[in-house]
Amino acid sequence: MGIVTPGFQGRRRTTQPALPPGQYLVEDFPVLSAGPTPRIDLDHWEFVITTETGAEHRWTWPQMLALPSEEPTVDIHCVTRWSKLGTTWRGVSLDTLLADVETGADHALVRSYGGYTTNLPLADLRDGQAWIAYRFDGADLAPEHGGPARMIVPHLYFWKSAKWVRGVRLMRDDEPGFWETAGYHDYGDPWREQRYQGD
Repeated sequence: MGIVTPGFQGRRRTTQPALPPGQYLVEDFPVLSAGPTPRIDLDHWEFVITTETGAEHRWTWPQMLALPSEEPTVDIHCVTRWSKLGTTWRGVSLDTLLADVETGADHALVRSYGGYTTNLPLADLRDGQAWIAYRFDGADLAPEHGGPARMIVPHLYFWKSAKWVRGVRLMRDDEPGFWETAGYHDYGDPWREQRYQGD
């Protein structure tokens, strides 16, 4: 006769969503910055794409807000191991901003007010993968989270989503940004745990 244990239900099923390796889920929105939070006067805010030939494409704050916007809902993953799922932003796709930009560049260096930079392949800013976001969760983007506007590149670790964004320089050759110069990975894919150089 077999042994029957009352109450045995089999293996407990997890309802935890799939996260990149080494990540844990948060419900809040941690604030991490490489320096002090800059306060940017919207009358002087601008976003500039500079091509490898030096041609500049500029948008003021009213011009940025007048562009067609999108509302992506995406998961974000910080290199410090937290992940926040289902975040909703409003902003302008980089596809819109790059539409009239003639370039032969393969790389981009994102620049921020306050001096922060981060590098990305230009391909990672195209095809619906990146936005200049100015609203989060239905409200204007708070300064501590990168307001008035930040880059959102959700398929990479969140340090690639530069806060207080002011422009993108397009380049033929790659140039490491702030954290990349300090030893962080040049690409930063959370699903491959590309946290540091050599990962």
